[in-house]
Amino acid sequence: MEVAAALYPHRAPAARLIGRHMSMPKTPALATDCIIYDREGRVLLVRRKYEPFKGVYALPGGFVEIGETVEEACRREVREEAGVDIGALQLVGVYSDPHRDPRGHRVSVAYLVRLPGEVTPHAGDDAAAAEWVEDWRKHALAFDHAQILADADNLADTLP
Repeated sequence: MEVAAALYPHRAPAARLIGRHMSMPKTPALATDCIIYDREGRVLLVRRKYEPFKGVYALPGGFVEIGETVEEACRREVREEAGVDIGALQLVGVYSDPHRDPRGHRVSVAYLVRLPGEVTPHAGDDAAAAEWVEDWRKHALAFDHAQILADADNLADTLP
């Protein structure tokens, strides 16, 4: 209940009531994924360093931390996993299939970024590698990242 009170101080009376009558609900973990295109249309992918999908290409991304917006988490995860700083984000969609991650129910908010200049990624934290990929369709991708990329490709065609 202390966590609920800290996050939602205006709900303190409700939190006290919940504490007496029921526990906080168990909810899916919140994550973010980022589709990053360069000027040549390549997409930035990382190779996962750990299971699940160890060694498989994935979009840079990860979990949102307490006190952080989803957008801040997206930028932080890209910086940590690929060593790239990104700016403006375009929402691609929210991915909530309870089976999208074998570790449990995860909801991901996916964003699209088009980099204006040349950037050389380098692997960090949870990534074994970070690299530009010309045709992501030729590769197996972790989680539901192929669907997210397909949706981003459709959206990218409408952006300037």
